[in-house]
Amino acid sequence: MKEFIVTRNDAGQRLDRFAAKCAPRLPSSLLQRYFRTKDIKINGHWAKPDARLREGDAVRLYVPDEFFEAAKPKGNDWLASLRPQLDIVYEDADLLLVNKRPGVLCHAASGWDGRSLIAQIQAHVYQAGQWDPAAENSFAPALCNRIDRGTGGIVIAAKNAGALRVLDEKIRTREIDKSYLCVCLGTPEPREGRLENWLFKDAAKNQVYVKPRSEPGASIAITDYTVLTSRDGLSLVECRLHTGRTHQIRVQMAHAGHPLLGDGKYGVERVNRTRGEDRQLLWSYKLTFSFVTPAGPLDRLAGQTFTVKDVPFVRRYFPEAGFPGP
Repeated sequence: MKEFIVTRNDAGQRLDRFAAKCAPRLPSSLLQRYFRTKDIKINGHWAKPDARLREGDAVRLYVPDEFFEAAKPKGNDWLASLRPQLDIVYEDADLLLVNKRPGVLCHAASGWDGRSLIAQIQAHVYQAGQWDPAAENSFAPALCNRIDRGTGGIVIAAKNAGALRVLDEKIRTREIDKSYLCVCLGTPEPREGRLENWLFKDAAKNQVYVKPRSEPGASIAITDYTVLTSRDGLSLVECRLHTGRTHQIRVQMAHAGHPLLGDGKYGVERVNRTRGEDRQLLWSYKLTFSFVTPAGPLDRLAGQTFTVKDVPFVRRYFPEAGFPGP
């Protein structure tokens, strides 16, 4: 038998999900059996799998020790030794907005990598004394959205489980608006409009294809765009996402005949080489918390907009435009 005390970051979870995290080697079929035999209890009393946990609850799992992981170490050397290099747009006790550099992975491709954005964020929060993994049953600071390795811009990270639940829900209900700047080939006509397509992702190839109509596996993608300025066969375009599909802006702009400069997957390689660009010129530069429903601990952010200080390719190709554009 092992007992776990529910912390603030575990409160609000279903009992069965919490138990599965506490005993990660326990098959789900056996987990359900232990519920039926009343071997999983809250504060000494049997409870149903969907019972909601409260801070301070004592959860006891009367299951063999082989299904638990080894006890957590009291120290995490990598968290203390890593020197995070973060461009922080905004930070408070609940969340971080970080301006990710192109080339940085949001999560490590395989295993642990201290260069990944999430590793640096976790080290930052740990060193600030806002998260102690040894005191947690299951929670770790987490990213709420991700952007491609070659794309720069704002990524949201939650420092606690309450903020993570709110942010995940607000992203799902599209109450967080994200705007991007990109450099494309040519000048889209009309200069302001909407791109609406069905996108299908081939996961094996990590390639996205535009479909003319709905079909199994395809998802609707909607992007509003505005041409801010044009010169030398290129245009600076602002894109506002209404959906969040993989490679959405890159694929839709390419399908419209205006691929992004530097895009090695959907762009024009000859032009990319001539211009010396090997990553898509795309930056998530602005984020607005457009809450229309209560946001609990994050209500204070309703209506607030955050913008990065600089987008390098705007200065490089459109110095006359200023920032973030005319």
